[in-house]
Parts: sequence; C-alpha cells; structure tokens
Amino acid sequence: MQVRNGIAVSPGVAMGPAFVLGVEDFRIPDDTLSVTAVESEITRLRCALENVAKEISANEALAEQHLGKEYAAIFGAHLQFVRDPKLLERIESLIREQHQTPEYAATQVLRKFARELQHLGDKYLAERAADIFDLERSLLRHLLGEQREELSHLTAPVVVLAHNLTPSETAGLNSKFVKAFVTETGGSTSHTAILAGALEIPAIVGVGEFISDISGGEMIIVDGNEGRLIIAPDAETQARYLTEQERFRTQSLALQRLKLGRVQTKDHVDIEVCGNIEFPEEAKTCKKRGADGVGLYRTEFLYLGSMRERTEEDHYNAYTKVLKKFPELPVTIRTLDVGADKIPDSMRPIYRDHSNPELGLRSIRVSLEHTDLFKTQLRAILRAAVHGNVRVMFPLVSSIGEFRQAKMVLRDVCEDLEEQKIEHNPDIPVGMMVEVPSAAIMADEFAREVDFFSIGTNDLIQYTLAADRSDPSVAKYYNASDPSVLFLVRRVLFAARDANLPVSVCGQMSSDPKFIPLLLGMGLRQLSVTPQKIPLIKQLICNISIEDCQKHAKKVYQLDLARDIENFLRGELKRFLPDSEGNR
Repeated sequence: MQVRNGIAVSPGVAMGPAFVLGVEDFRIPDDTLSVTAVESEITRLRCALENVAKEISANEALAEQHLGKEYAAIFGAHLQFVRDPKLLERIESLIREQHQTPEYAATQVLRKFARELQHLGDKYLAERAADIFDLERSLLRHLLGEQREELSHLTAPVVVLAHNLTPSETAGLNSKFVKAFVTETGGSTSHTAILAGALEIPAIVGVGEFISDISGGEMIIVDGNEGRLIIAPDAETQARYLTEQERFRTQSLALQRLKLGRVQTKDHVDIEVCGNIEFPEEAKTCKKRGADGVGLYRTEFLYLGSMRERTEEDHYNAYTKVLKKFPELPVTIRTLDVGADKIPDSMRPIYRDHSNPELGLRSIRVSLEHTDLFKTQLRAILRAAVHGNVRVMFPLVSSIGEFRQAKMVLRDVCEDLEEQKIEHNPDIPVGMMVEVPSAAIMADEFAREVDFFSIGTNDLIQYTLAADRSDPSVAKYYNASDPSVLFLVRRVLFAARDANLPVSVCGQMSSDPKFIPLLLGMGLRQLSVTPQKIPLIKQLICNISIEDCQKHAKKVYQLDLARDIENFLRGELKRFLPDSEGNR
C-alpha cells in the first residue's frame, strides 16, 4: 500500500480501479481468469508479443534505410527486450499462478521494469523507462484490439489518473463512470479543479510524479477531503474508507435537507448565496440546493472540446435552458473567458506558443480581438434575456477603455437586433469581473461605468502575488489569506458601497467557509459559490452575526502575515461552524 498527498480540490471519497490516462489509453481488465481459459489467454499473449515484434522489425528496417544503423539500433534494443524469454516467463507466471488477464499481467510486469530503471540512479537508464511505456502501449493495443476505450467513452467505473487533465478533457468526463480523478500537476484554483467541483466528483491535483508506480486496473482510493491518494489499499483501509464514504454521503444529504431559502445572519441581515455553474445541467442541482440564482454562468463549455464554431442558436438554447430553472432569480452570464489553460480546439490557430499565456491574449481581449465571436454570444444573451432576469459580465477587464469598448460592441448588437426586429432585452445590467490588480486599484473609477462588480479571487490572487495558480512549484506563494489580496478585495467592496453598486465574490474564496465571516465583515452581502457548497455556506451564515463578522475583520486587518491570518480564520471557523466538513 502506498499513500501520496496532493491538493484536495473537490471533496468526497471514491474507490475503484485505476484508469491511467496518457501513459495508457486503454481500459485494462483485471478480472480473474477461469482455469480453463489460462492456456488460450497465454496463446493470445504470445500472438500479441509476436505482432509487436513484427512492428518493431519493420520500424528497424525503415530506420536503417532512411536514418542509418545507429538509429535502427534503438529498435533493435526494443526487439531484443520483447523477445527476451524472461519477459514472457514473468507475464505467463502471473497468468498461470494468479489467473490474471494478459493485459493486467503485462502492464504489471512492464511497469515493474520501468520503475527499476527509474530507480537505478543512472539518468540514461532512467530515460529508457519511456521506451518500456511505449512497448506497453503497443502490446496493449494488440491485446485489446477494438476494445480501446477513450476517456469520454468509458463503460465501467474507474478512477482517472493523469499527469494533467485539460479543462476540455475534464469537461468530457462522464461522472457516471469516472468516480474521481488525480493529477500529478495542477493547483487548487486551476480551471480543471473548478470543473471537478462542478462535476461533483472527488479530485486531487498536484500530487507530483506517481503515474509510473501504478498499473491500470489497480485498486485506488481518492480522499478528496484530505487530499490523499492511496494505491493498492489493504482490506482494513478499504473498510475504513467505505465507512468514511458513507459518512460523507450522509452529511451531504443532511445539509441538502435543510432546504434553506434566502438566509439571514443572526442579526437579520439578508445575504444572497448564488451558484457558480459550468454547464446548463448544473442549474437543476443549483436550484435543488437552494441557490438564490446563478452568480456566475461560465460559457466556455460551448467552445471547449468542439472543433466547430458554435452558432447563435447553440448559445441561445444553452442560456434559456438555465433561465427556465431560474425564471425570476438573477442569472449572471459571463462572456467567453478562454486563453491560458482553456483553449478550445476550434480557436487554437488564434494562439501562438506563448511562454506566459496568463499575460497573453485571453478573456475579454479575445472577444475584442474577434468581435464576430463576441457578437454571436451577445446576440444570444440579449435574446435569451426576454425569458428571465439576465445580467451580462465581462471577464478580466484591466482598463476602463476595455470596458467601454466591450459595452460599445454590446450597443452595436442591440441596434442590429432592433433593426432586424428580433425580440431581445436591451436593458440588462452590465458588469465586470475584478480579477487583476489594475481593476481593483481603479475600482472607484470603474464604479462610475458599471452596473455591478464580481470579484474573481482566483486570478486576482495569482496576478497580485505573481504565482501561477496551476504551478505546484509556486503553490506556497499562492495564498488567498495574503494581506495584499485582502486589501484589494476590501478596496473593491468599499468602492461598490460608496457607489451603491451590487458586488459579489465568485472565486474559490467565496466557497471556502473560513473566508465567509471575513468577507461579510468587510461588507459583502452577495456570494456565488460552487453548487455543492451552497447548503454549508447558508448554514454558516445562519450561525453568525454581522457584528461578530466586523470584529472578526478588524482582527484580521491587524495581522501582516498570511500564515497568521490563515491560522486565525481556521480557528474562528471552529467556533462558527463546529462539527462540519468545513472544518476538515
């Protein structure tokens, strides 16, 4: 049994066979063979190995013809390995003695070889482990034939393990079969992590290198509460986590049963708790969990994973689907926010290979650079707005000029719809995300231009602290408790208060219970959180008073180290919300 630790980004506990993405693209069966099937399965293994050998021989001849004997020798070494009697003997012994499937036995043996190479202490030999993984893929391809199974077409429950998952890959996960996922890289506020929360599956990121230690089909436990990955757990550990899984499920159901409507603090101050959604289907879950509307409707799903450009009708249908669930309550639609780690396939030609994509063409800059895409989305939003209480929000605005330019495009679209006599609502509120320091610093000036603010703390933190939110090597520098971050959040809240403007926080900070008393003490009265956290956040709000929150905030203002602020917030949460998952 091995235990690895990473960053918990989506709570819950899951247990199941490993599906190792990237190193293998196959669903490896680990079923036990019957005694009568052993010989036929060994014959199948030998045929597959022979086919792999023939492929390698053909590649060796081709390399010698075009590149010379030196390069052909690489394939010669592969061929020698595949035809090594010891390799066949080791795999066959697992099939004969433990009745493992050839696929499972082969991957166990080959991964062991790879690990031995990696741990010899010789860099050259360690690099040869990649050759073993290539051979493994070839052998599995011949063994499984047409049984190759892509991530989006799984047919059995698995735990997905990967070096990294792109947002589009994560969006394509089928939560019916993907019970959890774990990645070697990533941070707590990467878009992959956000999507995991949206899909409501346990997830851990930033574990570090572990893929080579795992065979496809091996039993895995993912503890998304504590950020713990357990490989090949023993019977006692499995039993303990089955109990933990049931405890988490019972607690979640208990919170959902609260069915809290609009909530007030103990001293009767109304607080609006909306939900963040990624997909239209989440609106149902949001409403079921008591959301007071949708505070952030991310629209990237319309582009990610699709090679074709989405039509105006695609957008319109996606927006009206959510509005039907919230016919009276506010639905805030954020315009396209791509770039950095969210690049749709259909838009890849727009992007060059930037060394620092976070500072490149992304979010509102893409929309202003490609107004045809922007206008298509805005037309659909304005048309859908006749069916509900819609607000539109521009992401990553860094200057007043950008906001004015975006609003000008919106006016042009209104005029076009008017001329074409297409039904629409031209009077929807227009706001902006505050995600970069320049916008927070200029909040007083922006307040004269916008109808509302929404503070996106994820990007605000990384741009303020110069720490890439998805890079584990600088994870310790990315801290929502840093005084500079709290200063900027406070500045925006004060600017909104002075201008009598609505303001919400929709980043991960608003979904973290320990920050809620502080944000309310700073003056926040609107939150937008991940759907699964809505009941917990509402329960917390009912337990506190604004007077307590203001005292709480004053104590934080006196602290000048993120570590001290973090410890204070954690300690106070135990008082406000005892015996809850928020304290885990």
